Amino acid sequence: MSLTPTELQTYLAALTRGQLKLATMIWGPPGVGKSSVVAQVARAHQLEFVDVRLSQLAPTDLRGLPVPQADPEGNGGVSRWFPPEFLPRGGHGILFLDEVNMAPPTMQGMAQQLILDRRVGSYELPDGWFVWAAGNRKEDRASVFDMPAPLANRFLHLTVRPDFDAWRAYALGRSLHEHVIAFLTFRPELLHRLDPQQPAWPSPRSWEMAAHLHRAGLDVSPAIGEAAGAEFSAFVRLFEQLPDLGTVLSGQGSGLKLPDEPSVRYAAVVGLAARAADADEAYHAFRWLSESAGPEWLQLYVATLVTKFQAIGQLGELAGLLGRDERLAELVAGTLALSEGA
Repeated sequence: MSLTPTELQTYLAALTRGQLKLATMIWGPPGVGKSSVVAQVARAHQLEFVDVRLSQLAPTDLRGLPVPQADPEGNGGVSRWFPPEFLPRGGHGILFLDEVNMAPPTMQGMAQQLILDRRVGSYELPDGWFVWAAGNRKEDRASVFDMPAPLANRFLHLTVRPDFDAWRAYALGRSLHEHVIAFLTFRPELLHRLDPQQPAWPSPRSWEMAAHLHRAGLDVSPAIGEAAGAEFSAFVRLFEQLPDLGTVLSGQGSGLKLPDEPSVRYAAVVGLAARAADADEAYHAFRWLSESAGPEWLQLYVATLVTKFQAIGQLGELAGLLGRDERLAELVAGTLALSEGA
């Protein structure tokens, strides 16, 4: 089953609500957000989250170390396995085995006991815990081992694919730099472009790193690669052609004009949606755009605005827009209906 990150989050949430303790394997390319989606599900359902990178462990790291103990009846000694401290002892949570197919076969065999039997050595996983795993596919050029058939057959298999709308919602909710969000709105095909010949290439994960670098005034190429970095730098220079977005948001932008260049319009429209702090600023920007941009730009503005207010939990600001302008109310309602039906 192929899912977007948002669809994956919905599916995993349903597993948790239904208390379906089924071992689940999440496949997908590097940097697409597999582990972050699982962490978000854990937070949303107030579950503990233990992230174990199997590729970095040896079998004894998972099974534990044998420790000799004396037999109290005097019949000699026995060895007992002392499990590692990172394995949960109680409560409720998600045990996430990441990079499972990057681990060598001996390690996968040890993990198989934990996944299939919910125990390894003398350790037994508490009843309140889910076991989910993740890994990269061979076509992602990752250094992976074949998963044993008995292990694969005991998993649910979900494949997550890059999706710009899901990443935009995440980015707006995290207040990532508006330049990055605007650029990827203009060039969504650069959200994920694997280049096995280069150490740095664009992915949802590396774009988040790029946003932090850009906010600090640093070159983003070390995160996303030279080619994508050059395109992004050229796009950022377009912001010099923008009218003062703060003036527009304050309602004083009547004398300002929106440039005709499409890339500049992307920068302005997304920038206004990302900066709008409340219903008043959002309405001022809409009125200004309605006088200088076509319906497709208004739709992009409203879609970005709705996604942002949903992501940051300010649905009241959306409600505050509905009575301001009939056209704006229709666009907001239509966008909300599409997001609920997706």
